[in-house]
Parts: sequence; structure tokens; C-alpha cells
Amino acid sequence: MRYSVKIKGLRVTVSRYGGEPDYSVEVEHDFERFRQGDVEKHRFDLRDHVEAQIVERVALLFPAAFRALEEFCSAHQDFLDPTLVRFDREVQFYLVYLAFIERLGKAGLGFTYPEVSGDSKEVSAEDAFDIALANKLTIEGSGVVRNDFFLSDSERILVVTGPNQGGKTTFARMFGQLHYLASLGLPVPARAARLFLADRLFTHFEREENIATLRGKLDDDLVRVRETLEAATPDSIILLNEIFSSTTLHDAKVLGADVLARIIELGSLGVCVTFIDELTELGDETVSMVAGVAPDDPAKRTFEIVRRPADGKAYAWAIAEKYGLTHDTLKRRVAR
Repeated sequence: MRYSVKIKGLRVTVSRYGGEPDYSVEVEHDFERFRQGDVEKHRFDLRDHVEAQIVERVALLFPAAFRALEEFCSAHQDFLDPTLVRFDREVQFYLVYLAFIERLGKAGLGFTYPEVSGDSKEVSAEDAFDIALANKLTIEGSGVVRNDFFLSDSERILVVTGPNQGGKTTFARMFGQLHYLASLGLPVPARAARLFLADRLFTHFEREENIATLRGKLDDDLVRVRETLEAATPDSIILLNEIFSSTTLHDAKVLGADVLARIIELGSLGVCVTFIDELTELGDETVSMVAGVAPDDPAKRTFEIVRRPADGKAYAWAIAEKYGLTHDTLKRRVAR
């Protein structure tokens, strides 16, 4: 198809080509003598307006050709292989992820392709860290604390206790990240890791009350936990972060023990962050891990989560903080 475009002022005329000379070549030749080097371009994108209307008028000049083109596109609109389309979309994510972790690697944070299994629930990780927190800290120029964990034999649930702001929630999030990233075939944030390929990953982290549900905090916790337990399977991973914290210690202990007993019976892997030390002693399936503090200053957090028996101080510290009875708070009050 050959056609002519004539522009005069603001009027654009499209017609069949009739052998007219191409004046654009002559214009470029005449103005070439005035060229003084490359200049900044001040071109406007008119494709959404002028060029589109030109094509519409060309279609009116050659209806048969454009009708054939439309029929061809309609007949072959599904010619792209679904696998190639999916790969084209997903490979962009993988490349961006690799670029993202390369920056963290330059900050001294290691990543590894983990050993994975769909059968063995003996999981472990060395020098693992939360990738979201690591990204924030490296931007700020701060160091990143790394932690280890392992589950062997009949062990299934890591029960994490310790003071507030000690890294317990971050540890639970890290555990979930490791398994989720491994399921995508990605390098995980750890020096070495052996992980389980779960069918689903369930999380229960604190969130603001939703007045639209007409449920209180405890009621909302119970509903969400029940939905998780109903949907989970022996091949699932369940992360629980300070559930039932809005009720009394006795009720939280009873409810928490019942939930963990259900998870143990189910056989799922999980992490439970809690202030209740008794939940670490429900059986061989539970493993106690404690958020550490500096030996010479209990108020200073090390952010290291260590595998050892709960020391019985986590809930007491939480109560003291809640009612302003910590050492630092009392010193400030007495000083007044």
C-alpha cells in the first residue's frame, strides 16, 4: 500500500499515491548546509492523535487489505504459547530479585539456594535474616543480626519467647520468608538452609480491629485461628505471632495450648511467638527459643534468637512495661 500525506497549515490530507515527488528529501538536502552539529530535540509525541487518524484514513483507502489484517489477527489471537507468556512475565520478577539481592550481597549478607524436600520436615538454616529488615538496615548503614534454627526428629514448632522489641516477630517472619522464597526457586537469605516445600503458608500477625466485623480483639483472634486450622494440612506452615494477647494470662495459656495441640496433632510446621513460657513445654514437638538480652544490661536487646529453655521472665517483663514498672521507668519517676 502506498499513499500520500499532504500537510498544509493545520490540515492533513491522506490520499492514494499518484506519483507525487517526495519533497521531504529536497527539504532535508536544502537545510543540511545550515547544520551546526547535534541539537536538543523538541519533538512532540503525536501518535495518539495525528498518526492514529492518518492510519484510519489509510484504512478507508484500502478496506480489503485492512479487513484481511483484522481477520488474521482475530484468527491467531491465541498464537502465543501460554508457557512462553508466563515465562516472559515471571522471568522479569526473577531478574529483579537477583538484582535486589546483589546489593544486599555487597553489604556482606549471604544468599544460598537451599536444599528442599517435600517429605522431610527436618528443616534448618544458618546465618538467616529477614530480607525486608535487612534491606532497610543496609540503606541506613546499620548491621544485620543473623540467626540459626533447626528442627529434627519429631520437632515441629519453634516457640519463641523473650522481651518486647527483641526480634521475635522478625524471626517468625524470617522463617516464613525462607520457605516462601524457596518454594519460588529463589536463593534464600541464609548462609545454608534445608527447607520444606509446604502446600500453603498461613500467618497470624496482629492487626487493627475492624469495626465492620463487630468483633473484639479476642473474638477476631479466635475466628482467624479457626479458619487457619480448618484450612491447614500436615504439609502446611503456620506462623502465629502473639495470639490471644488481649485476654488474661490464664485464658491465653489455655487457648494457646489448645491451638498448639491442634497443630501438633495435624503435624504442620510452625513458629509461635508468645509471652507464655508454658507453651514451650507441650511435648517433644515444641522447641523453645528465646530472644536474647545483654548479660550486663537486661534492657538492651541483642536480637539473637537462641535455642534454650524459656527463663520465665518474658511475661513478667511485658507486665512491668505495660504498667510502667521497669527499672528505667521507676528511676525516671523517682527522679521527679
